[in-house]
Order: sequence, then structure tokens, then C-alpha cells
Amino acid sequence: MVRRGAGLVASLALATVLVGAVAPTASAQPTRPKTTGKIEEAEIEIVKERVNQLPEATRNFDKIKLPAVPKAERKVTYSFPDFRLPTDRLNPSVKVLTIRSEEASPLTGNFVKAGIGNYGTFYGRGYFHSTRNTDHAYGLDIKHINSLNGPVDGKNSSVAQSSAHLMGELYRGTAAFGATLDFGRERYNFYGYEKAANGTPVPTPEAKDIKQVFNRFAVKAYAHNRAPEQVLTYDAGIGYRYWSDSFSASESDVQLNAKVGYALGETSRVTVAADVSVISDKDVAPSRVLVPDNAPQVTRTRSFVQATPAYEFLNKNIAFSVGATLGYSSDTATNVSKAVIYPAVRLGYTIEPERFMVYAGLGGSLQRVTRYDLTTENPWLNRGLNVADTHRGPTIYAGFTSTPARGLELNARATYARDRNLYFYLNNAIDPTKFDLVYDQNATGVLNIHGELLYNANEKFRLGTRMDYNNYALKNLPEPFHRPDFQGSLFGTYNVFDKLILGLEGYFYSASYGISYRAASTAGAARVPDFYRATDPIVDLNLRADYRITPKISIFAMGNNLANRQYQRFYSYPVKGINVIGGASYTF
Repeated sequence: MVRRGAGLVASLALATVLVGAVAPTASAQPTRPKTTGKIEEAEIEIVKERVNQLPEATRNFDKIKLPAVPKAERKVTYSFPDFRLPTDRLNPSVKVLTIRSEEASPLTGNFVKAGIGNYGTFYGRGYFHSTRNTDHAYGLDIKHINSLNGPVDGKNSSVAQSSAHLMGELYRGTAAFGATLDFGRERYNFYGYEKAANGTPVPTPEAKDIKQVFNRFAVKAYAHNRAPEQVLTYDAGIGYRYWSDSFSASESDVQLNAKVGYALGETSRVTVAADVSVISDKDVAPSRVLVPDNAPQVTRTRSFVQATPAYEFLNKNIAFSVGATLGYSSDTATNVSKAVIYPAVRLGYTIEPERFMVYAGLGGSLQRVTRYDLTTENPWLNRGLNVADTHRGPTIYAGFTSTPARGLELNARATYARDRNLYFYLNNAIDPTKFDLVYDQNATGVLNIHGELLYNANEKFRLGTRMDYNNYALKNLPEPFHRPDFQGSLFGTYNVFDKLILGLEGYFYSASYGISYRAASTAGAARVPDFYRATDPIVDLNLRADYRITPKISIFAMGNNLANRQYQRFYSYPVKGINVIGGASYTF
């Protein structure tokens, strides 16, 4: 009995010691159910705003191994700048680039920029957009730039451009619904007038007597579902554009466009693309004598309808489509049928996936030509223009796309087409400061060889070039007036370090042709052509730099036409020499 009692006392003492040692730890943790070594299912809620403090681990467990991220298909995405040399060097051609942050930061969507430069230039931009949102997006982009002086007689060659773009979109699943609203106003002067020569005095006009003002308005509503996995895809829009100038000419354009695709299976689909445009055009009638300011206007309706139904097939290596393009245009600039039908056939073959693909096709289409678009290319157009849609076709083409190395993309294509109603710009015989649209009465054979190259090194360094060679086989016109044979552009960006980014953009255009006229014998009469004059080749180099002082404040400087060549994209209209703009931007 003594021995058993002593053992009982020893056991109780040992239990007391163990409980005392474990008690501090047990009091710091919630009571846990008894476990059997099995991991139970549980839900874990992670809250970023709460800081979780875990007790010190008493055992070393193996780290959880996450599966490797699947390799995504890498596609070099880029867009070349609009391949159209600005009519003057006012508009900064090097795009405003955003300096990449060291880490992902909240997208504010808003910034303002302002700068000044020589020629009395002011540049301003405001960009106000919504932040990242999976439900909707909206924004406003406003721009203004003007130069009080220009290359000829100071304010007589001044220029101003203002625009505003408002957009909004709603996202519902794979569908998007949106609308855009655009306003624009541009002021130019007809400064390509004759200067005093051989002692003959020529009066200098007043700026108010040679001005040209364009007003633009556009509204569009659209809806699209472009998800490739959907059986039915669609992209449709309805819009209206209005344009007017200082000559009281105007253009009202109602537009409809739609593209619908329906999947027949995993590899085949039928599509229908359609475009409709109805224009009410007001202008004076074309004349070979000087048109008075109060000349009566003529209204005409320009109708345009085009549709392309097609069958598409796509598998791992082969992609082809077979269809036809049917179109109608009411324009009659030359002796060409108003209704057209062209084949729409394209065959592509992938030699090496994601590396090399070749393609060829046979096609043709109507190309809508409007005053709205023409005046963005040449703002010194005359009154009484005969605007007509271009009939491009039949057309044959072949090319390839290649990504031979990471970050490098090559594209090349050769095209031959027979064009009708292809317009050319020719300075007017009565007033050479203005340009008419002229057409070859026969079909024009156009050979185009196109090439693109882009190198992108981890978003740090980008370099790209685009080149086009065009050969025009004319029947009646002596020269392809103001359409150069060769056009090339070069652009690049380099992120030197996190706060400094540099940009480069250059253009090269071969010489093009205008006409030099002899003086008219009587006022208001047509002049006699003297000779065809070739403009100098265009060499234009532009540089810019952006430096971020703080996360919200940056300064920038841009230099345009650094080669200081007062070239003439359009005959008798030299551009400004070296022009520099400097300023600052604020992000909020």
C-alpha cells in the first residue's frame, strides 16, 4: 500500500509539472479539436487590410510547391503611326510616351500637358479618363496647338488646330457597347502665293484674305462581340460626320457598318461585312474661270454600298477564305461602272507556327473618299471639287509575316491593282495656291511593295521602320501629281532609365510633281503650264525626350525637322524649319 501510494503521488506531481509547462501556450491559442493527423478541408479568407501575426513555427514543413505558369503565346503587338507626313511641322509627330513605372501603380487616367516653342507655338493637351474597371470606361481627350508665325511672311503662314474626343463604353460579358463624339476646328492660310521676282512687285496679301477654316463633327454608336470562342460574333456601328470650310462648302455623311460571323464548327465560319454611306455634298460647280464668292451652290447626293460575304476555314497550318465583294457608288468622275463585283479570295499557310506564314489573294473593293478625310491630307484644296470614290480592283497580292527571333517581327507584301477614280492633287491654273482633284480617264495600274520591321527588347528599346514603293502606270496624266514613288518612316523609343525616355521619328519621301504656270494675260483667266516641277525629296528628323521629376510631374522637349529642310510636300508650300517645343505635364 505504501509503495502504490507513493507511485500515485509521483504521478500526480508529474502531471502538475506538465500542465504548468503547457498552460502558457494553450492560453494563447483557441481550443482545438482533437486531431488524428488528417488535414481537414477549410476555407481561408485573405483580407489585405488585416495584418495576420502567426506564432513561431515549432516544426519545419516542406514548402508548398506552386505549379509552373503555363507558357502564353507571345504576340508582338504594335501599331505604326499614321503613315502620312503632316502638311507642316507644327503638329508634333513623335507621340507622347508614358514612362513606365518601377511597379504597378493605380491608374489615375488623367494628365495635362503644356508647352511653348519658336514660331510663337503653344501646345496643350488634356487627357481625362476613368480608372481600370471591368464594367465601363469613359474619357475625354482635348488637344490644341497653334503657331502665330510660319515659314512665309510670318502670320500669313500661321496655323491652329483644336480637337476634342469623348468616348464611353459598357462591358457585358464578352460584349461591349459604346459611343464616341468628336469636335475639331483647324485654321490654315493659302500662303503658297507668288513672291516678287526679277524686280516685278507682287502685293503681299493680308492673312484674313487667305484664311481657310475647317469645322468637324462626328458621332458614332457601336456594339461588338469579338470573342473568337463565340458561335456568333458581331461588330456594328452607326454614325454621322459633318464637315464645312470657309468657302461655305459642306458635307454631311450618314454611315452604317457591320460585320457578322457565324461558326459552322471548330474550323469553319461564314462572315458578312457591309458598309453603307450616304453623303449630302454642297459646293459650287467646277469652273475654269475665277468663281465669285457669291456663286450659287450645287447639292448632290453621293451613295455608297458595299458587302462581302465569305466562307472562312482555319486549322493549324492552313487558313483560307472564299467570297465576293459587291459594291455600288454613284460617283461618275470617269467612265466607270457604278456597280462592281470583285473576288475575295485569300490563302494563308503557316510554315512554322508563330514563326513564318505566307499568304496570297485576289480581291478588290470600293474605297470611300470624302472631303472630311481629304482635308486632313491636303488642307489647301480648291472650291468646286469633283470628289469620287476609288474603284480598286481587280487586285492581286502576296506576302509573308515572320517572327524569326524574340521581339523581332517582319512583314512584306507586294500588290498590283487596277484603279479607277484614283485622285491626284494638281495646283489650279487660275489660282495656283489651291489644289484640284484630277483623275486619269483610264485605269491606273498601281504596283505597291510594302515592308515593315519592328524590334521590341523587353519594352526597354523599340525600333521600327515602314517602307512603301509605288509605281503608277498612267495613260492620260503626264505625272502622278503629288504622289511620291517612295515613302519611308523610321521610329523608335529608348528607356534610358526609369525617369528618362527618348523618342525618334523620321520620314523620307521621294520627289513628287506639281506644275509651274506662266502669268495669265488677263485677270481671272487660266494660266498656261510652263513645266512640270519636281519637289525636293523630303528628309524629316524628329526627336523628343521625357524626364520624370516626380511620380506626377514630368518635363519634355521635342525637336521637329531637325535637318532644317524647308521641303514642299505640296508645291509652293514650304514647311517650317527647325522648331522646338518644351513644356511640362502633370498626372493626377
